[in-house]
Amino acid sequence: MQKMLSYIVTPIFFVAFGACLLFFHPIQWLGLRLFGYAGLKKTVSVLNWCLMRCTNILGTTYRFTNPYTIPTNRPLIIVTNHQSMYDIPPIIWHMRKHHPKFVSKKELGRGIPSVSHNLRHGGSVLIDRKDGKSALMEIGKLGTYIEKHNRSAVIFPEGTRSRDGYPKPFKPMGLKMLLKKAPTALIVPISINNSWKLVRYGKFPMGLGAKVSFDVHEPIENKGDADALIHRTEKAVNSGINSFK
Repeated sequence: MQKMLSYIVTPIFFVAFGACLLFFHPIQWLGLRLFGYAGLKKTVSVLNWCLMRCTNILGTTYRFTNPYTIPTNRPLIIVTNHQSMYDIPPIIWHMRKHHPKFVSKKELGRGIPSVSHNLRHGGSVLIDRKDGKSALMEIGKLGTYIEKHNRSAVIFPEGTRSRDGYPKPFKPMGLKMLLKKAPTALIVPISINNSWKLVRYGKFPMGLGAKVSFDVHEPIENKGDADALIHRTEKAVNSGINSFK
């Protein structure tokens, strides 16, 4: 019954979601040209709040829990599990004062209104997953960027999305590069739950009534032992994933 209802609701969601992307694309363009990075950043934050509201059409609810005071005057490396593309708007909105930037596949850098523009001009990096050496170099550039500007890099070390919410083992090379290039960065582990339920049927129809949660764990200082840091971070992220409980 729920899947049948989703066939009715999903087109409404797609129209609203697409309209947001189209509406904000020229606003991003103007914001960047008139006010520089600050104009682009503010527009992107509001866009992602609107994208979250679009998913409310599907009955999606969000809970973002952060009991910690995270400084804004130093770089962050935000490390989280990955369940769907709908992980991204809540991170951008709720972590907006930390200026989150992403490691994204290069295919997203073209053809998507608003999204592609922000990825190309907002400080994120686009990588070729088939070229590991080049991908690491781009991730290194992101580390240098956040170290210089006290911004945040968001990385999904699993390398691909979990289709059922069960986390995949971390692939450490990208995270190691960020730790190397941004040695003063504070590591912020986040656990995401139930985002995968938005795409439980694939691309169409959308899943209804997903209760998506984000839990921020205690930030971790970079003490120099990358392997130990990554193990500790992966353990923190996994501790908040429902499939591990």
